[in-house]
Amino acid sequence: MAYEYDSENIFAKILRGEIPNNTVLETEHCLAFRDLYPQAPEHILVIPKGPYVNFDHFGAEASDAELADFSRTIARIAREIGVDPASGGDGYRLITNAGRNASPDVPHLHIHLLGGRHLGRMLQQA
Repeated sequence: MAYEYDSENIFAKILRGEIPNNTVLETEHCLAFRDLYPQAPEHILVIPKGPYVNFDHFGAEASDAELADFSRTIARIAREIGVDPASGGDGYRLITNAGRNASPDVPHLHIHLLGGRHLGRMLQQA
């Protein structure tokens, strides 16, 4: 399957420094920053620096170093902001969207890390 990456999406512009962000953590392969429209007290976006459209694309084509750094960055942030249950936090939710039915807003892989309050059930029965 071919993935078409739009290099003019907002996250690509953030990575190039064309748009400012409120950085939480930057690593060799990732950038994490606060969401402009938070849906919880802690709402952080974690994006890979590579041009990946969604998690399928990332899983299929990212290097082992990118995959490991992405996972470890998410875990580190959860611990540092105090939502990691293993460190005494009350928990968090990770959300990513892929494909038409999920309604992704930006065609660049991003994980929403949400926490800091009770989030309720993720989906209600239809």
